[in-house]
Amino acid sequence: MDDQPATVPSATPPATGRTILIIEDERFIGELYARALTRGGYVVTLITDGAEALQAAQANTFDIIILDLMIPNLTGIEILRVLRDPARVPPLKSKIIVATNLEQREDVRADIEKQADGYLVKAELTPHELVEFIDKVK
Repeated sequence: MDDQPATVPSATPPATGRTILIIEDERFIGELYARALTRGGYVVTLITDGAEALQAAQANTFDIIILDLMIPNLTGIEILRVLRDPARVPPLKSKIIVATNLEQREDVRADIEKQADGYLVKAELTPHELVEFIDKVK
């Protein structure tokens, strides 16, 4: 009889070492995303205020930024424009994923998609699917 202890797989996946800033004014949605991403091995910061979020994003310490468009004090579009300003030194290293339920005209959405590294419609996305999407962002 083998007296070796059974190996039980860990319920927590190994940390990815990647950091994520979630800029989301709906605290419930932000916390759902944060919990799912944390379980996925990410280090997550959630900020609900646009001005505060821009300041955090400009520190250039996050690997990925998940950006809602409708947030108080600065819109997501304003934040995106500042972060993607070609004159920015040093350039932002973060990947920016826009996550919104805001209906956009095609030309506006195309402009946003050119500046962002991804565009997600929150109503069509579960927290688990968000983690799967973020896992593929390089």
